[in-house]
Amino acid sequence: MIFIWKQGFLILRNTGAKCDRMKTMSDILPNSSRIEALLFYKGEPVTLRFISSALNISEEEASLGVDALEKALLETSRGIVLMKKGNEIMLAATPAMGSVIEGIIKEEISKDLGKAGLETLAIVLYRGPIARSEVNYIRGVNSNYILRSLLVRGLIEKDESSSSRSIIYQPTFELLSYLGISTVKDLPEYDVVESSVKEFKDREVAEEGEGDIHKNQNGSKDEIINEKV
Repeated sequence: MIFIWKQGFLILRNTGAKCDRMKTMSDILPNSSRIEALLFYKGEPVTLRFISSALNISEEEASLGVDALEKALLETSRGIVLMKKGNEIMLAATPAMGSVIEGIIKEEISKDLGKAGLETLAIVLYRGPIARSEVNYIRGVNSNYILRSLLVRGLIEKDESSSSRSIIYQPTFELLSYLGISTVKDLPEYDVVESSVKEFKDREVAEEGEGDIHKNQNGSKDEIINEKV
């Protein structure tokens, strides 16, 4: 068994023969419970198509499972509710907790951004529009909480026009106005940062290409050895 830290959650992953047993246990759960777990893990809006693909069920089964989950949450007076917007679905805190959550948000806004917040904000400024997964990759740690804090402060926003499955973040006009610039290209040393990032990405691509060449060469050598034997 191995432990994986993913998007703020500790995940237990079985290896070897146990993997098949865990998959069977997952299949025993009703679709509503599987969908609930999936929405909790994602922590962002997902489509029925995504649920269908992830759970290997039809979109009709996914829709029925979502309806069953919504009904169960309402009937049991849970602290979370199912939110729907167009074809997207996500879990959220119940409206009854609105005043408590509003107080927490106000407290977060009143705090200083801190080093991690400034670092994340700089990444969105210089690299935006940027996916949450890429922000996490660049920082090397989970940045979900910090991104949410920047959102509630009105410093960054989600790019609703993006067709990407991932949530895309970009700086707000209010942030640019506060910084006294009209476009991100007016940021200090913007061209230098862009050039450095491009060089880094080109180097990564080249190294991956060399790795594939070595793999192919080693594969050819193995074939020659096997033929001789």
